[in-house]
Amino acid sequence: MTARPLAAAALAAALLATTATACARPVAPVERPGEKAAHADSAPDDPQAYRRWGLPAPLPPPPPPPAHPRARLRTAGLGLPPVVDHIPTRDKVVFLTYDDGAERDPRFVDLVRELRLPVSMFLTDSVVGPGYAHFARLREVGANVQNHTLDHQSLRGLPYAGQRAEICGQQDKLRERFGIRPRLFRPPYGTYDTTTLRAAADCGVSAVLLWTKGAALCPGAIVLVGPPQVEETLRLLREVQERGLSVARLEDYL
Repeated sequence: MTARPLAAAALAAALLATTATACARPVAPVERPGEKAAHADSAPDDPQAYRRWGLPAPLPPPPPPPAHPRARLRTAGLGLPPVVDHIPTRDKVVFLTYDDGAERDPRFVDLVRELRLPVSMFLTDSVVGPGYAHFARLREVGANVQNHTLDHQSLRGLPYAGQRAEICGQQDKLRERFGIRPRLFRPPYGTYDTTTLRAAADCGVSAVLLWTKGAALCPGAIVLVGPPQVEETLRLLREVQERGLSVARLEDYL
């Protein structure tokens, strides 16, 4: 692993240890498209898979997503995407996100597949390098891929052309690799300015994603999962179970 991914991972871990109360904000109940208790495809193919991963019980399925999720998001200005650090919901759900693409542990693919775990991967081209095949396998088992710039530069203060090149350039890379143009974008280190939001909007981004800072999980938390991926994910899943929460797909709420 190069110095840049290591530094980014260390910063992410440090930020996860800070305190905040973002997900304590009350919201009204959401409108549902139906009354089914969970997604039809949320149950693992093997009901005993949780045992192989050392979990005390099967993961509870998430509720169906809201019918109009974006209605609760505040935009940063006319024509600008909202900046989101938590999901305003009363659903007892959290969201697992992963940055950069430096880790490519094949066990993580197995974990996502066997537990039907909804995860979102925010990829940086210069960090992923020749490793896109790993993320293609993750997409095949249900992971979502989103934008984390070409080169992991801190964008705040850069001119519009430079920010647009970082964001749109990675949109183009991900379209070439996977045939998609992501709707979500996470700025490196969580730093951005109004120019970032303008550039993101012009690159087709519908929401700029940060993460919920704080050690405790609570409903609506967007978790930035640090390394090592498999071990840290399993630790979080145990906490999710202890708190009576479930893991939902971030994209279903945005």
